[in-house]
Amino acid sequence: MALQDDWQTRNWRVGLLYPLSCLFGLIVWTRRLCYDIGLLRQVQLPVPVIIVGNVTVGGTGKTPLTIYLANALRGLGYHPGIISRGYKGASKTWPRSVHKDSDPYEVGDEPVLLAQRTGCPVVVGPDRVAAAKQLLAEYPCDILFSDDGMQHYRLARTLEVAVLDAKRRLGNRLLLPAGPLREPPSRLNTVDFQVSNGIPESPETEHYFTLAAQEAVNLRTEEKRPLTDFSGCAVHAVAGIGHPPHFFDLLRRYGVMPHEHAFTDHHHYREEDLAFSHELPVLMTEKDAVKCRDLVDGNAWYVPVEVELHSHFVDKLLARLSVLGNK
Repeated sequence: MALQDDWQTRNWRVGLLYPLSCLFGLIVWTRRLCYDIGLLRQVQLPVPVIIVGNVTVGGTGKTPLTIYLANALRGLGYHPGIISRGYKGASKTWPRSVHKDSDPYEVGDEPVLLAQRTGCPVVVGPDRVAAAKQLLAEYPCDILFSDDGMQHYRLARTLEVAVLDAKRRLGNRLLLPAGPLREPPSRLNTVDFQVSNGIPESPETEHYFTLAAQEAVNLRTEEKRPLTDFSGCAVHAVAGIGHPPHFFDLLRRYGVMPHEHAFTDHHHYREEDLAFSHELPVLMTEKDAVKCRDLVDGNAWYVPVEVELHSHFVDKLLARLSVLGNK
């Protein structure tokens, strides 16, 4: 059983790790206190900052929601920019501007996907304040999104959007490493919005989104086919994301029969990873595709997902932003 499976329950293995969770909790509490009392100072930017993050580790859908919100605000006349950590990027210099054709192994796979799907300026780096300052110096943005970074307290924020997995929620509600939490559950009481990825228990009172897919895109030719063309077909399904079952379950919803190939999040792909014994079509996530174009043959496809956001969330976010801006 993987540690992530233990995080959904409380057993003897979790108990062994609990003292370390207490130590981690003390570090988290002390660091937050230092910002609250002014021993550590936040950096205020001249434009609103919206954090799209979570209190758990693992994939909850932050990046698809960031893409959706950035595109929605662009459609309303805003000029958003996006900052990100650039996790597992191998660049020796930070911050880095990211473009549609940037090397994902240099700057990270998610930032390249953000640039491709939004057309917004994207700057990445371990220091989000430095990344934000470079972005604002280079581009005329009037609002910033931070993809993840809820725990990067040095960057002052206008709004926080916490994304939760509707099924896993907070798991066993314990801090790392005994549980999946980066911060205590009470941290959610301080965010502006909680949004579930998937239909929650009380959909009439909670904000939530679902992920939908309409087509598959060939990695080599960019040919597009309806995803329903693969209904009833066996495929090799490749997912190197925070929670691969999300992708496999999505394919099953459309009648696809996946042979599951799960990799760690931000996996560095090699040719042998994709050398499968059966000559079936390969379907992968769009995030994986940015790293695999030169490793596959002509029967490999990626599946773009679209956020379907419910409950007029964008209107509520803008209303909240307006209220805070007038204070």
